[in-house]
Parts: sequence; structure tokens; C-alpha cells
Amino acid sequence: MVDSVVSQKTVSNVSVVSMANAPVNALSKALRVGLIDAVNKAISDTEIEAIVITSDLPLFSAGADISEFSGGDLSPMLPEVLALIENSPKPIVAAVNGGAFGGGLELALACHYRVTTEKNKVGLPEVHLGILPGAGGTQRLPRLVPAATALQMIVSGAPTPVKVLNDMFIKITTPESLLDAAVDVAQQAIGEVIPATSKIEIAMTEQLATVFAQTEAHTAAKARGFFAPAKCIDAVKAAFELPFNEGLKREGELFMQCMNTPQARAQQHFFFAERAAASIPSIAKDTKARDIQQVAIIGAGTMGGGIAMNFANAGIPVRMLELEQAALDKGLAVIRKNYENSAKKGKLTQEQVEQRMSLLQGTTEYSDLSEADLVIEAVFEKMSVKKQVFEALDKVCKDGAILATNTSTLDVDEIAACTSRPQDVIGLHFFSPANVMKLLEIVRGEKTADDVIKTSMKLAKTIRKVGVLVGVCFGFVGNRMIEVYGRESGRLVLEGATPERIDKIIYDFGLPMGPFTMGDMAGLDIGYFVRQSRKAFIEHDPSYCTVADELVEAGRVGLKVGKGVYLYEQGSRTPIPDPSVIEIAQRRAKELGIEQRQISDQEILERCIYPLINEGFEILKEGIAQRASDIDVIYVYGYGFPVHRGGPMQYAEEIGLQEIADKMQHYHDSLGEYGKHWFKPSDLLVELAQSKQALATYKK
Repeated sequence: MVDSVVSQKTVSNVSVVSMANAPVNALSKALRVGLIDAVNKAISDTEIEAIVITSDLPLFSAGADISEFSGGDLSPMLPEVLALIENSPKPIVAAVNGGAFGGGLELALACHYRVTTEKNKVGLPEVHLGILPGAGGTQRLPRLVPAATALQMIVSGAPTPVKVLNDMFIKITTPESLLDAAVDVAQQAIGEVIPATSKIEIAMTEQLATVFAQTEAHTAAKARGFFAPAKCIDAVKAAFELPFNEGLKREGELFMQCMNTPQARAQQHFFFAERAAASIPSIAKDTKARDIQQVAIIGAGTMGGGIAMNFANAGIPVRMLELEQAALDKGLAVIRKNYENSAKKGKLTQEQVEQRMSLLQGTTEYSDLSEADLVIEAVFEKMSVKKQVFEALDKVCKDGAILATNTSTLDVDEIAACTSRPQDVIGLHFFSPANVMKLLEIVRGEKTADDVIKTSMKLAKTIRKVGVLVGVCFGFVGNRMIEVYGRESGRLVLEGATPERIDKIIYDFGLPMGPFTMGDMAGLDIGYFVRQSRKAFIEHDPSYCTVADELVEAGRVGLKVGKGVYLYEQGSRTPIPDPSVIEIAQRRAKELGIEQRQISDQEILERCIYPLINEGFEILKEGIAQRASDIDVIYVYGYGFPVHRGGPMQYAEEIGLQEIADKMQHYHDSLGEYGKHWFKPSDLLVELAQSKQALATYKK
């Protein structure tokens, strides 16, 4: 044993060095030290003629330990380990038994030979952390695979099947034969010329220059707002334009350029935020989750069908209920069509389509749900309708069944109170389209049992969702904050900004679409019905979404009818600005005594985004969200907030909490009665801005 995370054994004349730094063989300082010690020991041992490096864990290595990015004594750095391996006088073979990602793949690339298993995948995902491979990956990979492949792997960060990387691996075998194959390769290499990757000569050609130009153009369009992708291309280009050692130096320079950016800080924050969301400190670790073998869905419409597909995709039987057979048949037909479309695109086989459809059964009788372990209601967003459903479920569902509501705004406690088992009731708020969107807001009611929460969080992973626990309030976290954003964009139109200008500013900020395009796509009637149910909350402000209300009342509810804030040609989703909407805004502004004026781009951005952030602080203060980073996860996965900004709360920290507080106060003071009501800075925002306390350290 060389180190607690590195072991060494001898097979004939080969030293087999095995990594075991659970859970994913992160290349932490301990592992780096252990590898250096093991390799040096093998080199100095006259009985050893070759070396194999492998893993005792299912993964070869997931790469760097990014918790070390914050500093400390990092010596020896990974490039030092890799230089030792590549310059070894004895052949070294990487037996890549599982996924090799980031520094893990760079470790394999530095070895003289690589052996792996048939279904394995490898990758360089550093771009997702706002950086680029910094231990020679951008210089070694292009020397082993075609330039286009290297660019695709490094710029996208996506895992790549080893079967398309034959040039990189000397042998691809079965898991059972891997170690024997690696030892065999090592023994055959004894006495042969050791092939160091760094010695392979490559150069830029006219044809390669075209490949780089095409990649640059494609990346610029796809990766707007991100810093690292373009630098990844520059680093790979250096492999073809500079000698190896100079290329390494250039890679290091570009790595540091990436590291010192808001994008890198945001993307690394989000990496940890997503993992933190799964942690619920208030629930004992030994709490046992309930067994979910069968699921029922109430409602076979767009949302219910999408939810059902998640469970069928995971192999869980689903029974869907509609009271009318025609609605049920239509819902099941839409699901089949969705699966058939996936099959046409090559994403599913026809056998998989039939397998998933076989897991879906329909019924028009509540009594058929008696054996369901989990029932999810996905009916019309109206409290009286929800209560009718839960009263019916309470009568037919077995003891211990979890009763979940997919409500996006309503009071889960009020829904739970109409049952005899409020401890079994929880909110599972899926986002549309439910079979695509990764976010699942898990809404804890006042009486929701801990094991129901734990089951729901576990189930989110099973159906490949990112579950985030939230508390009960209007709109929970996501929709409560988006309400503020929608209100302010509507007010800006009354004050003289056009919808298309606001949408462009928000798009340029990094969201996939602006508030008016989003409203048209979702349906303006959805927000209208919510506002109708909250008249007491907004009656003091006659300007509140007044243009949107007028459009809905005129039947202009959005894309689905070809007109909303924008006009749409038949079969097109491209919004066309409509001057009549501006006329409505001008007329309503005049009636309300609102002066129209020229508004700067910066004011539009601040007034859309800063109140949203301010609401996040209110949510945090009230304990609706467990932590600030949970809000970021919800906004990135649920609303398309740009991950290169890390989410609204991380963005607030990046630009400064005092800046947010000051601007909120500025609009509070400068926008008359409207500002006084809607722009009061959150007490928590002001408190943390003044104390300079990091959001990550705040606990209610």
C-alpha cells in the first residue's frame, strides 16, 4: 500500500497501480501524491519492467477535485504527475475500466498505451465549469484523434463512446478481460520504443484551418454568453501551431484567463448548487423512503401525459385517469405520437416505444387507483377542482400512498386539509413540457411526513429530474419570482418600451427568450387566470399587467391562436411585432396617467431582473427555500436563467448585493407610488449587503 487511496501489486514483472479515492477517484492531492510515489517505486524497482494504472472503483476517474480550486497547497499539481508518467523509462498502460473524465482522461492520455472496455465513455467536460482542460488535454488529445473529434469533445464537454476513439486505445475489450489485456500490452511493450504522445508531430493545414473556422462560427452562435468555449478552440489550435511544450504553456495561459472570469465562478457555483439541492439537513439520514412500484396520474392532458412519460421512461407502470373516455384516448394517443416521433429521430427503437406504451394504462374510474403507491394530480389550476380530486383520492387510495399535486401556485396545505391524511400530501411541481424539463419543485406542506419528502427527492433522481425542496407560498419559488418579472415587463411597456426591445435585452442578457415571447408560448390566459384569483393582491395597482389582460379578453392568448403580444403566421413560431399592442399600451398609459418616455437598456434590464432577485431574498428570509443556491438551481433549470451567470442569487453576488439594494432603493424613490409599493429592498438583502455576508453562509 503506497497510500490510502492508491494501492500497488505485482503481476509477474508488471506493477499494477490502482486508484481508490471514493466515490469517483477525484484527483485530489492525496491521489496525486499516491500516484507519484507508486510510479517512482515501480521505476526504481529492478524487478518491475512495466506499469499498469487502473482503478478499484467503477469509475476510472472523474477528474480534478474542484473543491481544491479555492486554493491551498496543491503541490504536486496534476501536470507534474503526468510528466512523470509520460517520461517514464518503463512503459505505462492505462487500464481505463470505467468513465475517464477531465483530469482522469488527461491521466490516460499521458500514459503510453490505453486499454478500455467496449461500452465505456470518456470526456473532457471542463467547459461546463467555465474552464478548459489544464493538464495537457488540449495538446495530447489532438495528437491521438482527428482534430474535429478533439474539438467536439473539448468544446462541447460531452461524453464520447470509446468505440469512436479507436486511435486513442490500443485495445478495446470486455470488463472481465481488461486487466489481463492491460498487463499483456505492458509486457509486449517491454524493450520497445516508448510512444510518448507529446512526440507526435501535427501541424495546421488549409483543410484543418477550415475545420477550426467552422467550429468557431458554430460555437459563437451556440455558446452565447459563455467565455470558455472560444478559449477551448484557441487551446486546441495551439496544438497544431506550436511545439508541445509551448502549446502546454499556451494552454495554461488560456486556462487562467478562463478561471478568472464571472462565467467560471458562476458555472462552478452552479456545479456545487445542483449537488447541494439534494441535501435536506432537517431530515434524518436513516429515514426510509417509501417503495414506489406503481404510479397513477390524474389528467391525461399535456401536463399529465408528460408526467406519465417520465415514469414510463424509468420503467415504472402508470395508470392514467380521465373521467371521459375520449379525453383519455386522446391523451394516450398524444403520448404514443411523442414516442413515435422520438423513434423516427433514432432516439428510441420501435421495441422501446412499445415497451413504454405497455407500461401506460388508462381508466375512467377512481377505484382503479386503489393499488397506486403514488398519485399525481395534474388537473385544471383551480382550488375547487383540486379539492374534488383529493377528496376522491382520499376515499380510494390505500394507506401509505403518497398523494401529490402538480399545482404551480396554489396552497398545498389547503389541498392537504381536505384529506384525512395530510402527512401523505406533497407538491410535485413539474415544469412544461414535463417530459423534457429537468426541474421538479418538491413542495413540503406543513404536515408532510419526512419519509414522503425523502421518497419524492429519491424519485426525482429515478425519473432524471433535479428535485429542489421548497415551502408553501403563492407560486412557491419559481412562479413567485417570475410573477415579479412579468409584472415589471408589463409596466415598462406602459412607460414606453416596446415588447420586442424588452425581449431582445433579456435575450442578450442570456435567457432563451424574453418575457413577452415566453408569455405567448405559455399562453397569456394562464397568467390571466392567476391574476383573477389574486385580485386582492393587485387591486391597488390598476396598471398591473393591464395590457396583457386586455389582450386575453380580446381572445389574443398567444401562439396557440396565432396572436398574443405578437402575431404569428400559420405554422410559425416566429413572433411578429404588432403596432396595435403599442397603441393599447399608449391608450392605457394615458388613462392611468403614466408618462411615456425613453427608457435606457440598462434600466429595462435592472427593472426586470433586480426585483426578481429581491423576491429571491424575501423567499430566503421566509425560509421557503432552504438555501440561496436552491433558488439558482430552480431558475437555471426551470426558467432558463443563464448558467454562465450562475442563477439570480449568484448573479447578485457577482455584481454586488449593495448594488442591487441601491438600485432597488433608487427605483423605489424615483417611480412614484408605483416604486414605493413594488421596489422596497428586502430587509435581508440590505442586511447582507451591509454586513458583506456571503449568501452561501446565510441560514435562517
